[in-house]
Amino acid sequence: MERQAKLESLSGWIAMAAFVVFSAMVADTALAATSITGTKHNLGTTGTGTNHLTAGTDEVCVFCHTPHGGGVGNAPLWNKALPSTTYSLYGSTGGETATLDGQVVAVGSVSQACLSCHDGTQAMDNMINAPGSGGFTAGGARPAGYTWTGAGADGLMPAGITNLGADLRNDHPIGVQYCGGGLTDSGGACVDPDFKSVTRGTINGLVQFWVDTSGGTASREKTDMVLYRRAEFTGPSVECGSCHDPHNYSNPTFLRVANNTSNLCLSCHTK
Repeated sequence: MERQAKLESLSGWIAMAAFVVFSAMVADTALAATSITGTKHNLGTTGTGTNHLTAGTDEVCVFCHTPHGGGVGNAPLWNKALPSTTYSLYGSTGGETATLDGQVVAVGSVSQACLSCHDGTQAMDNMINAPGSGGFTAGGARPAGYTWTGAGADGLMPAGITNLGADLRNDHPIGVQYCGGGLTDSGGACVDPDFKSVTRGTINGLVQFWVDTSGGTASREKTDMVLYRRAEFTGPSVECGSCHDPHNYSNPTFLRVANNTSNLCLSCHTK
């Protein structure tokens, strides 16, 4: 009986140890999926995506953000010059405007931040404040000695679907009023029943807008479709960050909501 009790105790300990190891593996997997260090946006030497440095810096955040000397714009402490590219916008050439009820305005800094890499005109290692001391250049510069895999010696976004270029006519509209729900402060007749209503709340003393996907919670969640404020109109607008969370790869292509059965599209579009 004593031997059997010891065996049962040993079996229980083994089961518990296996559970702890399994839990740790799950946690590591989740961390890799949700921490930016395990995503394609880790452009440093520890990156595992298609494009990353093979020599230069192992820092991750520096390619986009800096605690000191960031560029001016709505992107938080942005470490790159915002592009001066002239973009051709969805709705700028006629036919597709029939699908829009809201005004489309020039690309602003909210989406310019994403396009500072994704329009393919600026090197991904072009930084205002490079790692280390003495690396500040007001207009941005490429540090010496950085080498890339995937991007080539010029450090530009390689050709492909993620290099959007300057012609955005075949991409989802950005800088466009969101007309779902007929918000009274959307301006004019910006009312479209083909889009879901907007949730409005006050965050840090400012009125913010989003399309709720997280079950009607009172606060904005990372999985909600974020809408932005533009000076051109008082209501919410759709920008790159409405659908994409650049820090979270829980879903492919940094989508805020997995697009299984078109869930991302149906978060905003009523079809």
